[in-house]
Amino acid sequence: MDKTIIKPAQLWDPTPRAYSHGVRVGNLLFLAGQTGVDANRRLAAGDFEAQTRQAFANLQAVLEAAGGSLDNLMTMTVFITDMRYGDEFTRLRGEIIKRDFPASALIGVSQLAPHHALLEIQGIAVLD
Repeated sequence: MDKTIIKPAQLWDPTPRAYSHGVRVGNLLFLAGQTGVDANRRLAAGDFEAQTRQAFANLQAVLEAAGGSLDNLMTMTVFITDMRYGDEFTRLRGEIIKRDFPASALIGVSQLAPHHALLEIQGIAVLD
């Protein structure tokens, strides 16, 4: 099985944390969970919308580095620390993706890493 590690230049190096942002096997791309942390490792603390938009931007960076876009995202698992953000997440996802939506799960959790993160999104994409 050949696999390619995806390392977007505009994202931080995850190697010290022992994971990869993306792993491509054939036409499948497995995307690691992305939070609202920007390229400088800063988190928009307490701002759910800013964290959501940054998490999607990070996913987009991984997809683009592999030759795709959010249109290639087939499924996503979303972890949020407060289920009261569920409706806001749904609204933001609709604004950001603007197409036939991927299959999705929304799961409430007590805490994420980094500890001030309000959400994390992971996914699987199919590339041409």
